Amino acid sequence: MPNIHPMALVDEHAELAEDVVVGPYSIIEGDVQIGDSTRIDSHVLIADGARIGKHCHIHHGAVVSTVPQDLKFAGEVSVLEIGDHTVIREYCDLNRGTKDRGKTKVGSHCLLMAYTHVAHDCLVGDHVILSNGVQLAGHVTVEDWVIIGGLVPIHQFCTIGKHVFIGGNFRAVQDVPPFILAAGEPLQYKGLNSVGLKRRGYSNQTITMLRRCYRYIFRSNLNRKQALEKIESEVEMIPEVEAVCEFVRKSQRGII
Repeated sequence: MPNIHPMALVDEHAELAEDVVVGPYSIIEGDVQIGDSTRIDSHVLIADGARIGKHCHIHHGAVVSTVPQDLKFAGEVSVLEIGDHTVIREYCDLNRGTKDRGKTKVGSHCLLMAYTHVAHDCLVGDHVILSNGVQLAGHVTVEDWVIIGGLVPIHQFCTIGKHVFIGGNFRAVQDVPPFILAAGEPLQYKGLNSVGLKRRGYSNQTITMLRRCYRYIFRSNLNRKQALEKIESEVEMIPEVEAVCEFVRKSQRGII
């Protein structure tokens, strides 16, 4: 049986794996699923719709899968998914989805530091780090391997591309294309995230191609359409460069 503290309140319909640990004064509602070896610390609320994976750790005071802070929400059934090996630190607040996407999702091997807010219909990838006080508005997409510094708000409907590093205490109101460092007010391109890319096994040749690609996008007098045409004609179209071009081409809010 799960190890449930006698001062916790766990609905009899909740599905907890046998080795789940639940701390004192935590509340787990009925429509909840929690996977193997996950630990729920004290004073945590796991509300209806939570789907939590294996080997997660949800720390003191976190609030998971509560209803969206969206005036259009009409009580529809939706979920909040958390992958495996993800850590949710103290006082994080994660809302479930609305009818738009039907779910909010946080991937596997993520770290959400204290006071992070993940709003309705957000999609957070794998290996993502959200530092203390990061605030994701509704419908935000954060792709894999992103690191966002402390106290950063992300505007609704923005997309943060994979392997991006955003400095602390700035804000993102437009899409941030993949593989870059971003900082400043307004948020600006500050170069390639070369240290992060090397740590993750990207070759020097790939990094050089990406640097050339972004030189056309951010360091020339070309508009976005002209920059993409220049890249496609003069830069080797390796998968990473193709991903950059596709991201810029599909951006709905415009890029920083």
